[in-house]
Amino acid sequence: MLSRVMHAVAPHSHDTADKTDSALESSSRGMRVLAISFAVLMVTAAIQAVTVVASGSVALLGDTLHNLADALTAVPLAIAFSLGRRAATRRFTYGYGRAEDLAGIVIVLLITASAALAGFEAVRRLLDPQEIRAVGWVAAAAVVGFAGNEWVARYRIKVGREIGSAALVADGLHARTDGFTSLAVLLGAGGAALGFPLADPIVGLLITVAICFVLRDAAREIYHRLMDAVDPHLVDEAERILAGVAGVRHVESVRLRWIGHALHAEVEILVSHDMSVVRAHKVAVEAEHRLIHDLPRLRAATVHTDPDGPEGADHHASLTAHRTP
Repeated sequence: MLSRVMHAVAPHSHDTADKTDSALESSSRGMRVLAISFAVLMVTAAIQAVTVVASGSVALLGDTLHNLADALTAVPLAIAFSLGRRAATRRFTYGYGRAEDLAGIVIVLLITASAALAGFEAVRRLLDPQEIRAVGWVAAAAVVGFAGNEWVARYRIKVGREIGSAALVADGLHARTDGFTSLAVLLGAGGAALGFPLADPIVGLLITVAICFVLRDAAREIYHRLMDAVDPHLVDEAERILAGVAGVRHVESVRLRWIGHALHAEVEILVSHDMSVVRAHKVAVEAEHRLIHDLPRLRAATVHTDPDGPEGADHHASLTAHRTP
């Protein structure tokens, strides 16, 4: 009896096997996407690299480096997805889902390196212009780059949204940006064909700028994840769901955080002060159940019930000095 009472008044979570199965399936799909997109982008980069050697195009070199960096982002993400499938331990009590955030940092560093190298080569070629050879092959390689990146972008974004992986969606948007920078190489090739050799390094610089914009967005996304930022609309939705649960008088607080590609919630609700422990427990269970079913990507919720009343009572008086504002 004592154990039931303690379970009712303490924060609790009702994890089920189907949630674990869902997490494993999501990670498996993510791994499959990464493997296929890695192969496609590596083939694309290899074709472009051969053309770079044959033509000496610095714009195409920048695009090749960008595509290579994009392909390599699959490596830390794959490691993160693999780690995320491990069960929680007594040391890592929330599991290993945060490995995705660490992978995001590695991705940002890879994008930074590709921007720096592409920019350096473009400036060097501006200072020392060289004739572009095999202009037709450069144009063809640019088209190949666009096609490869656009296919990968569509694939990553589609699956990323289905499994709730912001990192995978962001990587897909990155690939889409790479595709448009590939089209920019066509401008450099066209300029070179018309007798304007500086068009190639100028386009190389423009591609570097485009990479920097991608870098800014990626860094901001990772910063938000590291700081446990969520879309405020999700908090509003969680409060709406909780307010609709029978027995909930007021929603005190809602805290959401992403762990990997799943949301976790910690909420406090007020129930009638004369409600039995068993009834309060039932309300908490229903609140968690509704949240898991109605809030997208929520995998687990911890629900704490507080008594509402009697008037003037402070049920947390002994904790006031210990709680930060």
